[in-house]
Amino acid sequence: MIILGIETSTLRVGAALGGAEGVLAEFQATRDRRHAEALAPAIEFICRQARVEMGEISAVAVDIGPGLFTGLRVGVATAKAMAQALRVPMIGLSSLDLLAFTVRYSDRLVVPVIDARRGEVYCATYRQVPGGIQRLSPYRLSSPSDLAGELMATGRDSLLVGDGALRYAEVFTADIGAELGTVGTAYPSAGALVELAQPRAIREEFVPPSELEVFYLRRSDAEINWDRRQHPWSGEGPDDLGEAG
Repeated sequence: MIILGIETSTLRVGAALGGAEGVLAEFQATRDRRHAEALAPAIEFICRQARVEMGEISAVAVDIGPGLFTGLRVGVATAKAMAQALRVPMIGLSSLDLLAFTVRYSDRLVVPVIDARRGEVYCATYRQVPGGIQRLSPYRLSSPSDLAGELMATGRDSLLVGDGALRYAEVFTADIGAELGTVGTAYPSAGALVELAQPRAIREEFVPPSELEVFYLRRSDAEINWDRRQHPWSGEGPDDLGEAG
């Protein structure tokens, strides 16, 4: 079974092909949100590298968020279009799960942290278990300082990964002395997406393309601005021009 993985939840664009033998080919690039321009050539590139024809793909896996709205829309729309054209099922996975998976061998409390802009982050907590990693908390939106306070209260050594951990490094290192991941663990990986999707594909835990949805923890700027125009007295609106999902 060959799985195509599409990862666009952050500034990085990624695509990978893999199967029971592991990742066959992978592409990743940070293109300043040019997800639509980079994704199609990336998929063509990995197919050439792996010598895989489109008709050999058995399932399409995609990161459904949370993350940047534009990136997620491009990635999920592309994944759906390909799954429908190839008549294959889909698998949706969380960006936070993908980040945690890359450091699954750590014996610390693993905390993937994605920059949500507007002074907030997406996060969850995980721990190592035999054979992998287990999520301990819901996916959520938080301020860096609130997250640091909660981690301090646990009294456990923490490993924070993701672009949000790097952006707010001073908060996490000064307040709780957490260990931070490197640039290599700053973004979800398309290769990890394929690896995590493989056991689900074996168990046939698929989703029809028409039923797969993007996982947003916060409304888009467009929705917030629409509400402001409809209800100008509410005072609700984005704090800056950053995009988030």
